[in-house]
Amino acid sequence: MEKYKNEYLLYISSELALSKNTQYNYKNDIEKYCDFIVNVRKKTDPMDIEIEDVRAFIGSLRRRHIAPSTQSRNLSALKSFHKFLLLEKYVKVNVAKMITNPKQEKKLPVTLSIDEIDQLLKSLKTDSPIAMRDKAMIELAYSSGLRVSELVNLKISDYHPTMGFVDIMGKGNKERIVPVGEEAIQYLNLYLKEGRPKLAKAGNNNYMFINKKNGNCLSRQSFFEIIRKKSLLAGINKPISPHKIRHSFASHLLERGLDLRLIQELLGHEDISTTEIYTHINNARLKQVYLSAHPRARKEAKNDESI
Repeated sequence: MEKYKNEYLLYISSELALSKNTQYNYKNDIEKYCDFIVNVRKKTDPMDIEIEDVRAFIGSLRRRHIAPSTQSRNLSALKSFHKFLLLEKYVKVNVAKMITNPKQEKKLPVTLSIDEIDQLLKSLKTDSPIAMRDKAMIELAYSSGLRVSELVNLKISDYHPTMGFVDIMGKGNKERIVPVGEEAIQYLNLYLKEGRPKLAKAGNNNYMFINKKNGNCLSRQSFFEIIRKKSLLAGINKPISPHKIRHSFASHLLERGLDLRLIQELLGHEDISTTEIYTHINNARLKQVYLSAHPRARKEAKNDESI
């Protein structure tokens, strides 16, 4: 199976427009799958793999209490792998094609309130090159709702301060133009003028946000850790990640009346149904405000439950 796995990994890296993160996840998923097929199902030729083998692998994930979302991603990787095997004529049928994704519990994304975002942003200092970088990065994340991968891969040449936007290369290599707010521009310009030159090393690259060790592109993991530490220092008592900043950006725009289609464009969502989750967040928040504010809301809510 090693040969087929390696050919598939070369295929997704060279021919499919997948993000680096998706490629990384698919690589891990397929390695585990091939290991299962060889060591548990005792098969080494793709022609011998049957639908029961694929179901057995997905079942093994379920028994280990792997999250339904991760099970679905594994199945997507398997379907892609078996589709590749069929395209290359290593098999005569895609045995994974008819397997359906496990049911997923729909959870509303966790967001920060406008006050919490304000609390976080006001707590950020600009008294060192690192502090300037972190402030600029978090301001831009909230101002433009960027994915963490888009943020860490942003180049200086993608930033157009006089016009107030950034060029973003999103999922599937799709470009979009995203506005940047005045406050984010202020701190980005400060960082580029006074902070970044002190972090940059000889022969430095064009990445916007760089680390202090060698002047290379800041990693996703580093930004996760920056967000976590800064939120704790700001006194925000809920788990925060870069993606929660993105969720907050979208939710707050919807709250202020921006059209859902425009939010879809800003976020780079291919399907409007992905963006519609934010309407549920605001409906839930509206109900919470109503229950806390209306003098008869609590009683009415109890009566409703008894009907």
